Amino acid sequence: MYDKNNVFAKMIRGEIPTKKVYENEHAMSFYDINPMFSTHVLVIPKGDYENILDFSKSASPDEQAGFWSCFAKTAEVLGIDCNFNCLANAGACAPFVKQSVFHFHLHLVAGARTDAFEELISEIK
Repeated sequence: MYDKNNVFAKMIRGEIPTKKVYENEHAMSFYDINPMFSTHVLVIPKGDYENILDFSKSASPDEQAGFWSCFAKTAEVLGIDCNFNCLANAGACAPFVKQSVFHFHLHLVAGARTDAFEELISEIK
């Protein structure tokens, strides 16, 4: 069940400040507070969706189009047109990286790895 008090829901409502990259009617992007790469932003829909499957099944066509438009505009604003990764984690027991905030979000990452990334990889090994 979606938690309307998760940190991303609070960011959408303006209760927690964010360093936004881009925003439209259906989505917003902002810098990750614990970046794993020199460029690390999150793109989130403004609707109440727990993970990528929930979003894919339940979001309206306008919400989905708005989300992907936000993703594309974010990449454009950041000057990213190749050499990047896009990641979505789903669930507290996901096999690679566990989802920590249960509001669907994509990680758009590019550039050099940070020490935080190296620490994460060493924990996974």
